[in-house]
Amino acid sequence: MNLTRRQFIKRIAAGAAGVVGIGAFGYSYAWYVEPRLLSRQAYVIEHPKVPRAFHNFKILQFSDTHLGFHYDLDQLEKLVQTINEEEPDMLLFTGDLVDEPQTYPFPPRLVEVLKKLQAPQGKYWIYGNHDHGGYGTEKIQQVMEASGFQLLQNEHRSIKNGDTSFILAGLDDVMLGKPDIARALYGADEERFTLLMVHEPDVADRFADRAVDLQLSGHSHGGQVQLPLIGHLITPPYADKYVEGHYAITEDFDLYVSRGIGTTRLPYRFLCRPEYSVFQLKHQDT
Repeated sequence: MNLTRRQFIKRIAAGAAGVVGIGAFGYSYAWYVEPRLLSRQAYVIEHPKVPRAFHNFKILQFSDTHLGFHYDLDQLEKLVQTINEEEPDMLLFTGDLVDEPQTYPFPPRLVEVLKKLQAPQGKYWIYGNHDHGGYGTEKIQQVMEASGFQLLQNEHRSIKNGDTSFILAGLDDVMLGKPDIARALYGADEERFTLLMVHEPDVADRFADRAVDLQLSGHSHGGQVQLPLIGHLITPPYADKYVEGHYAITEDFDLYVSRGIGTTRLPYRFLCRPEYSVFQLKHQDT
């Protein structure tokens, strides 16, 4: 990520303010309290391409658990309980299950906990950069498959309800994988509502001319630390432009970015609570 001199100075000043701000507000709050204050984001996706048969269809997205870095299996089990209480029709995980696959022990309980997640129309996932990092590619895939999740790695599925369906596609990780949008959408009916999962949000600009209606991403953590009037302090590559929430990329293409569940690099969250997102599809008469 290339910064202008003005942006660089702003970041330095913001970082200094952040240290002071967190110290004043309470180091313990940013470390122990806010990272556990899980929030729920709810969105209504009203679109003419959503089939009538999928009116009120409920999709739940969670992302960036980063197990092993200040997020453990007890916390994951509580998250699973919360998700199941939502009774989603479909469950989507948008990457970064484990923070450092090369050091994480992958206890058998991890699969047992993830198996408890329930979604009648399926559980799907994509790779994040941490999933590929540290030789974790195969191990993460084994865990997710054993837990009942289906990988979408430059491919798509038709999600059916009777005679109608929509397209669910997933892209390989942008930073450490081999993303191929043409392959992911190959053979997909462009007239059908299409949802694309991509770990890194900023690549949405590349897909403005593709037959994609909705992109779900994570990766940014919302910056983890935000300050009034300044906003997020720092974000990872490919999550600098689109950091959290909803963005209208074009008139026909929307992006939603999750702040995710866990933390990475620094074990803090400040004015940037962890979250999961619930999307309710609505058929729109034209």
